[in-house]
Amino acid sequence: MTRPPTAAQRRLIEAADPVTGRLKGPEAQLAALVKRGLAFRHARPPHDHFLTPAGHRVREAEPGPERVEQPAATGGFAARVGGEEAAPGDGPARLREVRGAWQGMLELRRMTNPDGATDRPCGWERSHLVRAAALALEAAGHRAAGADPGDGGYRVRATPQPEAVAVYEPDGEALRACAATLEEAGWQAGEYTEPRTRARYLLASPRRV
Repeated sequence: MTRPPTAAQRRLIEAADPVTGRLKGPEAQLAALVKRGLAFRHARPPHDHFLTPAGHRVREAEPGPERVEQPAATGGFAARVGGEEAAPGDGPARLREVRGAWQGMLELRRMTNPDGATDRPCGWERSHLVRAAALALEAAGHRAAGADPGDGGYRVRATPQPEAVAVYEPDGEALRACAATLEEAGWQAGEYTEPRTRARYLLASPRRV
């Protein structure tokens, strides 16, 4: 891509579903995004359009004056990573939202993994490790930690290691259950101890094969 998207194309890209990258808009604009390699048209009916990895990179580039990241309460869906000051509720509406997001993620895996596999993470998850791991945990029914550091529940955090996140959970049995969930979702997870605090945690990374 040699020139940036037009203002109309950028609006379509920024309005894409935050999990699946599904696009909606005039056919001519969608076709233009496909031509530029920023979107693709699904081969199966209803032939929806979705962002390519390049399109996702455009969407997540440094925001301009018209695009400011919003918290999950006012913007797109975001899985709970644990420790949020203003966390979404745990009612039926949230459960439906989480389940829908996980189903959308499985569909994104099917469409973007070269072999159509849904049992291992896709490119989007590899570039959004914390959010991807948190979605797998929340969708499986694990409880995220609250704002109080003494609360139980999982906390997913970035690490200096490439393609790895840390998952903290003070309850040992719950931590092992988190590991089982991540492994079932296509991640590799090992349990470790922090030398300074002696806290147990998981180091998890997306499985490639």
